[in-house]
Amino acid sequence: MPTTRRAFLRNTTALAGGLALSTKLAAGVHNSVDDVIRIGLIGCGGRGTGAAVQALSTQQNIQLVAMCDAFRDKVDKSYENIKNQLIDNDLDAKRLMVSDDHKFSGFDGYKKVIEACDVVLIATPPGFRPIHFEAAVAADKHVFMEKPLAVDGPGVRRVLKAAEVAKQKKLNVVVGLQRHYQKKYADGWVDMMQNGVIGDITASYVYWNSGGVWVRPREAGQTEMEYQMRNWYYFNWLCGDHINEQHIHNLDVGNWVKQAYPVKAEGFGGRHTRNGKDHGEIFDHHAVQYTYADGSVMNSQCRHWKGAARKVTESFQGTNGSAPAPGKIMTASGYALMDHNSRKDPNPYQVEHDLFFAAIAKGEYKYSDAENGAQATMTAILGRMATYSGQIVNWDDALASDLDLSPTKYDFNAPPPVLPMENGFYPVPVPGKTKVW
Repeated sequence: MPTTRRAFLRNTTALAGGLALSTKLAAGVHNSVDDVIRIGLIGCGGRGTGAAVQALSTQQNIQLVAMCDAFRDKVDKSYENIKNQLIDNDLDAKRLMVSDDHKFSGFDGYKKVIEACDVVLIATPPGFRPIHFEAAVAADKHVFMEKPLAVDGPGVRRVLKAAEVAKQKKLNVVVGLQRHYQKKYADGWVDMMQNGVIGDITASYVYWNSGGVWVRPREAGQTEMEYQMRNWYYFNWLCGDHINEQHIHNLDVGNWVKQAYPVKAEGFGGRHTRNGKDHGEIFDHHAVQYTYADGSVMNSQCRHWKGAARKVTESFQGTNGSAPAPGKIMTASGYALMDHNSRKDPNPYQVEHDLFFAAIAKGEYKYSDAENGAQATMTAILGRMATYSGQIVNWDDALASDLDLSPTKYDFNAPPPVLPMENGFYPVPVPGKTKVW
């Protein structure tokens, strides 16, 4: 196994090139705005439903033709929600063309969705993302997929390899790190910092401090696999912890501004307020210091504490000024070089779909977000590895890790990778003891 990021990317690029030689350039499949673009949805939770509605809200000739989820009830609920939102938004009902025989469930339903469509929307729990992305690229499909893209080093490597294949095939890939499509970030703010307006960036500050998300209690008759799949946010093989599932947005902005990825991370975390049986194995807070190759640091905080102060943002300090918030640039003397008013900005979730489907309809190859999405995911995993272990973790060691969190078998009667103890609680990582590679 390659021991450095550079060696890994070089080798996977060569492999990807070989795999792509015999495939067609799929970006040319739709070369007319009159062609119907058939889309399929893999993962029918709230985010998947939202992504489908946003895709169907674009100006292109699009139809949703297939859907799948591990659970049939989620497919049916998502279908009804999409239908109602099309009505509410005065969109053509014929954009929703999913017959009952194209509503799939179970662990293998994604294969049938991919067969039925031209573009795949992937919004499953992150642990499945490498599998589904790999299959979609192998089948020559354009892909929109939600973040994060994996939950461990082996998963990130699979995504990076598939990303190289997607480039060779000229498949458009957009990842739901929507700040890249948001005006207050993409309309000059990041560019100004990259061009040195505030000098050399010496420190970055990124936060996702909030009250947390839903919990889905155990129900009678559920197998352990089904319970964890329903309550997926609290198990690392499915989610990768909230530093990965949510805080990735802010970490990605930090890397974007620096035009680099960290070389190491150190920090701490634990469970302080969210420590019940239904909270699985993940932490409720992480504080990480990331270090880049130039010696600058990114200070990271994320926590899920109800009632505590909320802070979800990014800021940067440079040698000649600062960027105290997204869309704002200040000189060292306090003069505002930029103060973006974002109240009338378009919804970035919609913008990413508008641009993605416009490119596909025109037969253009314009978007290849998967590599950056994988590296942003690796940044979050690196931080989790540091907080879980209590050690200083190097990027190359984390990326090369053989610690695979996935189950040995995908079946509702099979045991998941982590099981409850006799008292019903799940084992929680202990800094100083937990091994992360």
